[in-house]
Amino acid sequence: MNMPIRETDFPELKLLKRGKVRDMYDLGDSLLMVATDRLSAFDVVMPDPIPDKGIILTQISLFWFEIMESLVPNHVIFSNVDEFPAICQPYADVLRGRSIIIKKTEPLPVECVVRGYLSGSGWKSYQESGSVCGIRLPKGLQESDRLPEPIFTPATKAELGDHDINIDFEEMIKIIGSERAQKLKALSLEIYKAGAELAAGRGIIIADTKFEFGLIDDEVILIDEILTPDSSRFWPKETYSPGGAQKSFDKQYVRDHLSTLVWDKTPPGPSLPEGVILKTRQKYLDALTQLTGKSYGL
Repeated sequence: MNMPIRETDFPELKLLKRGKVRDMYDLGDSLLMVATDRLSAFDVVMPDPIPDKGIILTQISLFWFEIMESLVPNHVIFSNVDEFPAICQPYADVLRGRSIIIKKTEPLPVECVVRGYLSGSGWKSYQESGSVCGIRLPKGLQESDRLPEPIFTPATKAELGDHDINIDFEEMIKIIGSERAQKLKALSLEIYKAGAELAAGRGIIIADTKFEFGLIDDEVILIDEILTPDSSRFWPKETYSPGGAQKSFDKQYVRDHLSTLVWDKTPPGPSLPEGVILKTRQKYLDALTQLTGKSYGL
């Protein structure tokens, strides 16, 4: 286990922004994306990091980026720190395993969410209206039921500390145009189906996920992260049982703990007990090793 990194500080590099999890640095013609060990729940960054989480997320994303490259290009230039520019080398020990040099893109202002199972805000919406983001679903579904077909339910991207807002497809068209919206929908469903099928063969149900896309010279590029326990719900296949909440490989364990507390889900987040931190770390690590079949010495 490595010392947790909640925030990076590279004086020789130009900090562009800090997201909920990632710190971004401007290298001129490219960006340095560093996954820290920060964890956000209910859109609030927790005060306690999860050791090695940034490394685990980065390795899962790299695994998927390579697999999905035949479907859509991605933003990865280098992931091996030894190939990073000289200006990054003084920070190599921190960067190793948790950082990627990426292409500069124009991010599209929508979250591309795909749901294969009825959970989270989708389950809440279904209970209220029988639909999710304007899509009518069959009557009588239970929480965590598998949907007849995966559905595309976009959302608007939120600023740090705000909640993403679910929208219907017509609203997405208003934001980015019909042709581009149709392309992102088709790509998102294709990537999800391919990923869910591979993961299922390795004992993991990907219940839902979100993708982000950007543009380079008007070409759509897959950016940010892909099919990780931070951007998706990962459930163990062997314990799956519809009709309620599921065991998970993702940060649902932290959400469940936070739901037992008296906390209004606004910053600052409460401190996490050591047991919750270590159990969460293990869940992320289990997802990585089960998915990739590799041991990472973490």
